[in-house]
Parts: sequence; structure tokens; C-alpha cells
Amino acid sequence: MGGVTRPRLLPLVVLAHACTWLAWLVFAMANAVPAAAPLAWSGASGMPLAWLFNLLAWIAPGLLLAWVAIRLRAAAPSLGMPAGIALRLLLLASLAFAAQGLLPLDPEALDAGSSRLHATAWMAWLLAFGAGALLSGIAMRAVRWPALAIGALCLLAPVLLGPIFGPRVVLAAWAAWTLLLAWRVPPVR
Repeated sequence: MGGVTRPRLLPLVVLAHACTWLAWLVFAMANAVPAAAPLAWSGASGMPLAWLFNLLAWIAPGLLLAWVAIRLRAAAPSLGMPAGIALRLLLLASLAFAAQGLLPLDPEALDAGSSRLHATAWMAWLLAFGAGALLSGIAMRAVRWPALAIGALCLLAPVLLGPIFGPRVVLAAWAAWTLLLAWRVPPVR
């Protein structure tokens, strides 16, 4: 695989998600963010150290996961085209995840301007993640049932659980899917 073996990718995925979840927790507590606030609220324009939150919660983890996606695809070229597309959707979802930090919310205009761009990045991430999880479940025997369940959860949670719990469940599903891929995608034989 050229430098980084597949087992070494799992700790990188754990690091990316730990960075994200710790940033949300620490900044929410430091800024007294209400539990019902959007997850990106600590990175909204005008919040203390918003740039640092966006870097730690969105940009760095997204770029790290994008690198992992590239390495996973390079490690498993023989999986076939559908699995390759699923891994490319992981790459796209990771880049959209990072883009959310580059497009912070505007607390004065949650339905306009940069908030709209942030929401677009969130939606691109959600759709690429959901499609990638479902396709990986169809195309890769090693992750079949967990990936199908994760993909369904990703796409149904926002509708069934609403705007407070839905996004949090989707983020947990994102962590589960990326950890599953880093752990179970078969290496080159």
C-alpha cells in the first residue's frame, strides 16, 4: 500500500472522530451552547475561537478521512467498480465534511448567505455518505450488513428523529461507517 498499511488506518480514523467529538463537547461547554443548537454553532461567525473549532471539528478530521479514503482505495483495487465508487463517495463525503468548516454558519442569517453554503456542504456530505454506505453494503461482502444498516440510519435519522437528535445520530453513523471501512476493507492480495 505504499507506506501506510491498512491496520494503521484505523487509529487515524479514531483520531479524526475523537478530534471532532471532543471539539464539539469542549467548545459547547466553553461557549454554553444550548443542547438543541446546531452542531456547527460553536463555529458560527462571531463565536469565540470559531476558527479553531472549525479547524478541529470539521476541516482537519475531514481532510484526514479523505486521505484515509484515498489509501483504502489504493489498498483494494481488486474489489471492483461498485466498491471503488463507494470508496470514492467516502472521499467526496470527507471533503464535504471538511468544507463545512470553511463555510461557517452566520447566526444573524441562518437561512441565507454563508449559512446556506454550510447547509449545502452538510447536505452534500449527508448524501455522499448515505449513498456510499449503501453502495459499500451492496458491493463489499466484508461490510455488507453493518454498512446497509448504517446507510439506512444515515438517510432516515434526520426525518425520524428531527433536527436535534437526527444530526447527532448521523454523525455517530458516520463514525461507525468510516471505522468499519478502515477495519474491514480487504487489503491487496
